[in-house]
Amino acid sequence: MAFHPIRFPLDVALGARGGPERATEIVTLASGHEERNSRWAHSRRRYNAGYGVKTRADMQAVLAFFEERRGRFHSFLWRDALDHSSNGTETPLPTDQELGTGDGIATAFQLRKKYGADFDPYWRPVTKPVADSARVAVDGNEVIGGFTVDTATGIATLAAAPAEGAAITAGFLFDVPVRFDIDRLDIELSSFDAADAPHIPLIEVRA
Repeated sequence: MAFHPIRFPLDVALGARGGPERATEIVTLASGHEERNSRWAHSRRRYNAGYGVKTRADMQAVLAFFEERRGRFHSFLWRDALDHSSNGTETPLPTDQELGTGDGIATAFQLRKKYGADFDPYWRPVTKPVADSARVAVDGNEVIGGFTVDTATGIATLAAAPAEGAAITAGFLFDVPVRFDIDRLDIELSSFDAADAPHIPLIEVRA
């Protein structure tokens, strides 16, 4: 079992369906009131790549990718067409997302993305940033060349510790680490140059 830093075919991914999943336990009491418990601190994304298969060439690309990953065995990168940027565009800005506050000692900060308003936001850890896409700022001033970003963990490390109270922010593009959730592809050739594979489920893996 290994992680392959290879992205699923983009042409197929653009037509896929999917999104975040939560695990919530709900118990209804005799009074009609509910007790709710969120089992996961972080959401887990699921996708169905079958919707993106339009041609025979698409299916051949998916088949080759599936075989190289050995079905469910190896994980890989997935580009979520709706959500792969710190600001929703293809041009990240260094002030897009808050990473933390300097204490004069720490130099490493996890990339993350905020969802929702300030009332009760969800902070999603970003562990698979796109290489060379990250931009970092300290107190609104972009850091040029004075940091590195680990594309395997999403940890940004600055060459010098930000001063106490300084706001550390970043912008970036990112992928989702996933694996196939099946060990069998059920392929149908619907015509000479078309193929149907309606069920190719993928599931996010914890990095």
